[in-house]
Amino acid sequence: MATIRKKEKWYHKLRNKYRLILFNDKTFEERFSFRLTRLNVIVLLVSLAIVFSSLNFLLIAYTPLKTYVPGYPDVDQRRGLYRLNFRADSLMNDIKMKNLYIENIKRIINNETILDSSDENIPDSIGYDTITNRKSVEDSLFRLQFEKETRYNLYAENGEGFQTASSGKSIQSLNFFKPLDGIITSKFNLAEKHYGIDIAASHNDAVKSVLDGTVILANWTLETGYILVIQHQQNLISVYKHNATLLKQEGDLVKAGDPIAITGQSGELSTGPHLHFELWSKGKPVDPQKFIMFN
Repeated sequence: MATIRKKEKWYHKLRNKYRLILFNDKTFEERFSFRLTRLNVIVLLVSLAIVFSSLNFLLIAYTPLKTYVPGYPDVDQRRGLYRLNFRADSLMNDIKMKNLYIENIKRIINNETILDSSDENIPDSIGYDTITNRKSVEDSLFRLQFEKETRYNLYAENGEGFQTASSGKSIQSLNFFKPLDGIITSKFNLAEKHYGIDIAASHNDAVKSVLDGTVILANWTLETGYILVIQHQQNLISVYKHNATLLKQEGDLVKAGDPIAITGQSGELSTGPHLHFELWSKGKPVDPQKFIMFN
């Protein structure tokens, strides 16, 4: 019974009413008067605490003040770390591809099986001292056959087109296929060492071969991204750079107009989705606009 009376007495104390009066210190005139209870004061303090906590949360979450909170991650710093991580990953892939390329050259010289890019057992380091220049019987026979066939071929230069004695055709007589539909943003300039033209296009457009030929290079470089080189007749070579992906591999035979790559902006020297197209004749760069109708 005593415990119940104490609880009832404590409960009633919360509801006891009090009056807070403010007097003028000189005249003792009553200025304000408040009637309060302990329960009202507790509710008021709890409400103020909730309001101030909510305001602090909103200020920290939605204003730059959150950067001054110790331990809070900086968004710009995280973006910088992400870019550095992405660049490091690209460099690692480039090193892996270069190691694969060197290892395949070594295997070709030693007459061994060529590794594919999907192979996981690619050596991280290449021992250049172990490379030996050994010629196989098949390689020697192929060299003799090639030298015999090309020994008496004569080449005569005719203006900007190069004419052969065996075919009697010049570059102007060839029917080139336009590699890509787009706007030429940068023209051929031999003085500035810009040996081709830049054709701006949208993403995922098909890049096509300008002539029949054989793919002699399909690789990725840090500066030009995915690059593809095709050997054609008349000692012509066409080069396609900054592709998003390649559709052909080295050794593939292509026809004029066949899709060989997808446009993109790969490589550090690319500023947007476009195709850098070069045309080489007898080891010299020529202006593609003189032989191909782009308009």
